[in-house]
Amino acid sequence: MAERRYVDTLLRMTKAASSTELEVQVGSMPLSLDKELLASKSAKVAALLKENSNADLYYLLHDIPADSETFDLVARFCHGCAVQMSTENIVPLICLSFYLGMDENHCNNNLLSKAVTFFEQTVLPSWNEIIKALRSSEKSLQQTMQIGLFDACLQAMIAKASDNPRHLGEPIIVSTDKGDDSDRPNAKRRLFALDWQEDLTTLTLQLYEPIIYTMKQHEIPPTYISASIYRYAKKWIFHCNNGKETMSIYKRKSQRNVIETLEKLLPHGRELLPCTLLFEMLRCAINLEASSVCRNGFEIRIGKQLDQAKVKDLLILPQGYAKEVQYDIECIRRILKVFYGNYDSSDVSGFISVAELMEGFLAEVACDMDLMIDSFISLAEMSMAAALGTKRNSDGIYRAIDIYFEKHAYLTEKEKEQVCKVLDFRKMSPEACEHAAKNERLPVRAVMQVLFMAQLQMRETLARTAYDDDKSEKEEKEEDEVRMEMEKMSIKVKELEKDCREMKQEITNGCIRQRVNKGKVSLWSEMKRKFGCMTSMGDFHCPAKKKKEHPKCGIHHNR
Repeated sequence: MAERRYVDTLLRMTKAASSTELEVQVGSMPLSLDKELLASKSAKVAALLKENSNADLYYLLHDIPADSETFDLVARFCHGCAVQMSTENIVPLICLSFYLGMDENHCNNNLLSKAVTFFEQTVLPSWNEIIKALRSSEKSLQQTMQIGLFDACLQAMIAKASDNPRHLGEPIIVSTDKGDDSDRPNAKRRLFALDWQEDLTTLTLQLYEPIIYTMKQHEIPPTYISASIYRYAKKWIFHCNNGKETMSIYKRKSQRNVIETLEKLLPHGRELLPCTLLFEMLRCAINLEASSVCRNGFEIRIGKQLDQAKVKDLLILPQGYAKEVQYDIECIRRILKVFYGNYDSSDVSGFISVAELMEGFLAEVACDMDLMIDSFISLAEMSMAAALGTKRNSDGIYRAIDIYFEKHAYLTEKEKEQVCKVLDFRKMSPEACEHAAKNERLPVRAVMQVLFMAQLQMRETLARTAYDDDKSEKEEKEEDEVRMEMEKMSIKVKELEKDCREMKQEITNGCIRQRVNKGKVSLWSEMKRKFGCMTSMGDFHCPAKKKKEHPKCGIHHNR
């Protein structure tokens, strides 16, 4: 403020002493300076006055690329006063002195050469000073690029990043144990936190984009570039797009431009960023209604490392937050397609991880009371497809179906049968089969299939030992007993099918009420009685108990 008042005094003194003052409009503030005094330092002003000494320079200099503070520095220099140059004012000062032609060809020891020398000796050698100088150039960005200041900064930054890529910040380590991935700095980074205060993420997109693009061309390690891009999104989008306030159209468009630009800059490669962070960027792109190219780019990057994802990552909010569409099923389908199309390892652990991921996700969404049956079936089909080739049993999918039936008790028998078509009963463990045989939430047809598969399993077990030459008479006797039991079970299955047809016919004829009054036996109880399941199986599952356990999952849930 003191310097400002001092310059104003100089300007008033000049105006009082000369009748040839020059008035210029700098921003919203009119300033006055002696024409001859300025012309002695400025080739541009001198040329204008030479053409027409009476020219109105107010209109000829209306496009001065400077603010009042920068013009004050020029005024001080013209009056022979010391100019306090700094990293924050050097770029605007060079732009203004270049515009006015204050070079050595016009006057020795002129302002432009002094400012450029300061820029080269003070700004370019330091990463932090370059960032500060670039931030100050945003108001005169076009001229900064035209006269080569930006290129000089860019080349200096490339050289420094090539020597030490940590100038971009620490890379984000991708965890392999499926723990919580985080971009929090490690102990070493916190120790030297003061060294990284000036970061690329503080620059506007107009500056950040060409810098990152050039760094990619110069093969700066992609892990550092990816980490910088994520932190840029976190600073300019995530913190502003927290859902607590309505976003203006301009702000929404601006943030959409940011996320689309960052997607173009983000390197393609596996394990450059944790899968969780990629999902976060995808959700942001969906919420901002970014282009399909942008969203597809994030989906491809996620798909390449889907085996590292967690269940919570798949809970993607759909576009528009429509209540009737709880989960973006098509998005998940596209991501799965990318994973299977790009997985080229001979290790099947990746397939197993994705199968477990889909089963866990299916069980999670099964609890959603608003999940439509078609959506659940689509997700269940994807889960079954993910398990192909992994030699996994179907217990996890059965568990999810059981949860869905429990939470959606209003489903009809036909709807339940439609859901159960997804389940492969042949791949269920004996424990799961025993549970399903007594599960009253399952449709009758599904229970029959379970019992039939149990019969086939017994037959296969018998066939595997049929040609063992070393079998003892006792073993042969036991096999005969098993064969007899299997034949009895086959007869009971046929009787059960017959009874089911008869019961359905009775329901159709309106006779079921009379049957219930006479026997006081429910359809389910009579079926179990006819099959002999009332006492032969353990209490693997009972809805009257408070705690229920699903097979092989070790998960208890109270509903």
